[in-house]
Amino acid sequence: MNIATINNSIQPQKELLLQHSLYGNVKTIDDLRHFLEGHVYAVWDFMSLLKALQSKLTCTTTPWLPVGNPEIRYLINEIVLAEETDINSEGKRQSHYEMYLDAMKACGADVIAIEDFLNDVEATQNIFVSIKKSNLHEDIKAFIDFTFRVIEQGKPHEIAAAFTFGREDLIPSMFTEILKNFQNNFPETNLDKLIYYFERHIELDADEHGPMAMQMISELCGSDIQKWKEVEDISIMALEKRIGLWNALEENIVHHDMASL
Repeated sequence: MNIATINNSIQPQKELLLQHSLYGNVKTIDDLRHFLEGHVYAVWDFMSLLKALQSKLTCTTTPWLPVGNPEIRYLINEIVLAEETDINSEGKRQSHYEMYLDAMKACGADVIAIEDFLNDVEATQNIFVSIKKSNLHEDIKAFIDFTFRVIEQGKPHEIAAAFTFGREDLIPSMFTEILKNFQNNFPETNLDKLIYYFERHIELDADEHGPMAMQMISELCGSDIQKWKEVEDISIMALEKRIGLWNALEENIVHHDMASL
């Protein structure tokens, strides 16, 4: 088993994501705001997958010791550097999550819910308690819960699978086109930061992070058939949870639109 085998195995889930009816239901700026208010949880928990990998694959404690494979250390540290301290549209350092929040604010989306959720996570010191007690859609809860179950299980190759294959890299391209259409049709709404976020995401994934992440999977699994099988299973499950997230976002948008009639 190898990367090509995994890509073949997850193709049905990728097709479902790429052909999802959610995209056609993001018709107004209000719809876009509702999308962002749900999608931000995926932007946030992605950072936890990344930091879990850094914790597992590099030395983040003292006294420092040379942990694991230097190639993998380099790969994960390069990705962390960009995701946690990238250059935003104003030339300043920010994490991609913080960029997303700023983009949400610029186009009038509500950030209070995600900020309240993170405050609760900090207060409870237990992500699973915070997820359970939140008012989020059940499929959004399931999406975040899956992420942290994989992290809790602690297998680096499984965390890397959720990180690499579970975050569909074609979707940012699709949303960039949607956003550009919105910018033409609703020029009064500031989407510059949002477009920058998605374009930066595409640039990094295509040119740097995507190939690096694939190499990381290959390094972690080597010739271990069991690890490759677990990568395949986690990748399929991660994409199924993403489909569930898309279902939830679409449901929220449609219900809001109907309530506005």
